[in-house]
Amino acid sequence: MRICLVSETWSPDINGVAHTLGRISQELRALGVTLQLVRPAPVDGSTEPATGMAHELRVRGMSMPRYKEVRIGWASASRLRRLWRDNRPDAIYVATEGPLGWSALRAAEKLDIPVVSGWHTNFDHYCQDYGLPWLAPLVRNRLRHFHNRCAATLVPTHQQARELAQRGFERVSVMARGIEGDRFTPAKRSQQLRDSWGVGQHQPVALYVGRLAPEKNLELLRDTFLDMLEARPDMRLVVVGDGPGRASLEKALPDAIFTGFIDSAEMQIHYASADIFVFPSLSETWGNVILEAMASGLAVVAFRHAAGAELITTDKDGVSVAAGDNAEFRQQATALCQQQARYARLGRAARERALAYRWPSIAQTFLDAHHQALTSGTGLSDPAKA
Repeated sequence: MRICLVSETWSPDINGVAHTLGRISQELRALGVTLQLVRPAPVDGSTEPATGMAHELRVRGMSMPRYKEVRIGWASASRLRRLWRDNRPDAIYVATEGPLGWSALRAAEKLDIPVVSGWHTNFDHYCQDYGLPWLAPLVRNRLRHFHNRCAATLVPTHQQARELAQRGFERVSVMARGIEGDRFTPAKRSQQLRDSWGVGQHQPVALYVGRLAPEKNLELLRDTFLDMLEARPDMRLVVVGDGPGRASLEKALPDAIFTGFIDSAEMQIHYASADIFVFPSLSETWGNVILEAMASGLAVVAFRHAAGAELITTDKDGVSVAAGDNAEFRQQATALCQQQARYARLGRAARERALAYRWPSIAQTFLDAHHQALTSGTGLSDPAKA
């Protein structure tokens, strides 16, 4: 089968969309799928082609205002039609709903090529986070119009599928995310790294990994960390990531360790060397970091949302809190950091839960969706309505 991937983000970008597409593309190539890629030119000016692509088309791109890490691609319908006339794919996967995604959808419709879309980002939620709540209904309508023109829309969780179906989205199916259990593993715990943090073997370390931006609920992260530190003054706080919210968070948490962005190998060691993972975000469609933390043997505190709802059963393999209950979130995290035996037990169970999510089966779900779009033109059956 021949599939073209269209995305406004790709490696070396550091985000869930780029990571997911990179892992799926590796698995698809192993299954004998021929891949094309359409993406914006990298911001660093690199001309190195993406690995394993039969064809690659780079379009002009630009960074989002006030957020240079987030890129969007310009509409390029004529170039897309030319590419697909000369090298016609069997199906097209559009991962992002920006100008490039819309351009790809229109070009595919003109050439009668089936399109499967992904739901990777809650753009309507971002309107609230960036002070534009009045824009959210317009964004939702626009997204529904986009996805209902596709043969199928793949979302990460059953909860998300049900919610979108209730809002009038059609042909919605579930494709979760996977984990590499040999890379994200408690075996990579490093006492040397913990020594550099100034903590002994039995002192707790609370970790956050992610963008430092408004949509990540950083005020609650700050307040939760302060509560935990008050309850356990010997606790060390570690924040991995960067973004526009970093300066204010550093000011509020002067004793915390801020690493900025680190590479994947270092990230794996940081996960394994912590004890508790605190993730207050409500903007995720999935949340790869939750699965990575669980596979690394950490006790996770998260809202009952996205991966937090799909993966965590409270007091069995983590702690999940009703979405938006900030007081309970802070209370649960503070209680957990004082219970060493409990967070160790939850971390062991979390790894077992995480290892059920493997990339080969995720890629097969992806491939099945494109096969069905090609043969039927309608996408998969809708589990959200079951």
